[in-house]
Amino acid sequence: MRLSFGLLIGAGTLLGHLYLLRHLWRIAPQRWARALILLVLGFFTAVLAFRNRSRDHLGEAEREILLRLFYGWLGLLLCLALAFAALDLLRLSRFVVARLQRARARRRALPQPPVDHERRALLLRTAGAGAGLAGVGLAGYGTFRAFHAPEITEVVVRLPRLPASLEGFSVVQLTDIHVGPFVKRRFMDALVERTNLLRPDLVAITGDLVDGSVRHLGGPVAALAGLRARFGTFFVTGNHEYFSGEREWVAYLQRLGVRVLRNRTVSIGDAGGAFELTGVDDWSGGRRRGRPGYDLERALVGRDPDRASVLLAHQPANWETAATRGVDLQISGHTHGGQLFPMTALIGLEWEHSAGLYHRGDASLFVSRGCGFWGPPMRVGSPPEIVKLVLTRNG
Repeated sequence: MRLSFGLLIGAGTLLGHLYLLRHLWRIAPQRWARALILLVLGFFTAVLAFRNRSRDHLGEAEREILLRLFYGWLGLLLCLALAFAALDLLRLSRFVVARLQRARARRRALPQPPVDHERRALLLRTAGAGAGLAGVGLAGYGTFRAFHAPEITEVVVRLPRLPASLEGFSVVQLTDIHVGPFVKRRFMDALVERTNLLRPDLVAITGDLVDGSVRHLGGPVAALAGLRARFGTFFVTGNHEYFSGEREWVAYLQRLGVRVLRNRTVSIGDAGGAFELTGVDDWSGGRRRGRPGYDLERALVGRDPDRASVLLAHQPANWETAATRGVDLQISGHTHGGQLFPMTALIGLEWEHSAGLYHRGDASLFVSRGCGFWGPPMRVGSPPEIVKLVLTRNG
């Protein structure tokens, strides 16, 4: 899957650059077109060189600066490609209509007006410039939406075995924050403040918290120490933790007061009633790194089968199996809801459960779009969210 995803990104990047070059050549005056084409080719060459050498030959600070340029350019490239694609679709529809009109005129032996090539070229340049501005505007909107405060999504979930004493128990889910090149302490402070305003009974951080080492990103992540919840804050690893040193991050989060669930179960509640909270390591991160990873069987050892059960799992994988093992609710992230169009429309091809609440009998799965972003610092069609899950016995 990782290889195929990398090939998809690489092929998309190459085709996107070729598509942009084609439009620049057609719409820009020749004295500008050559300069713009050289600029785009320079960016593409830099992208290839960066991807091949950055991890091995650069320090984290230098790599972070280049990542900002790299992902920012790819996001702008995507938005420009989308705008030019919309223009091409419009031109294609006009071309088809014009052909039909000319065919009708020939059948009726009507005179056909001459083609004004200069006017057509001017309209083409004007429309192309407009599409370029629209692409830049779309990138600007996507950037604003990515860094803007996440939406609050409140969802009521029925757990038939939930004790009466825990009726209305609230779990606030934070996921896919991706502290790294773009997400810094200011973003984290605002996220913590917004979470605390929801007065959660429990905070669940379901992976992909970071993209980098503890040494480099420990400062921004330390904001999590400010989270306030009656039963505490819990964390499970995502695939990006395995790329960033999951053992070091687990130890660091525990020093911040965050409880890390690595394939184990804890009881949440008191003498008046409780439910079981289970956390598993990421579905694929361990296998990719040759380390222990997702282990549902181990995680459920010792669980009380008569109690309601909530599972924290970064990826929305293996849910049906978890449901057959008595898990009432699985809380996941990972998909970002696609994050950027057209991935927002294509994410369902990879994940059957890509965003929102799903049911299988009395069992439920909730998949969050995430709080942050990965790759291009943009969100279009899939706004970020903080999720408040309210547990109820009825519904």
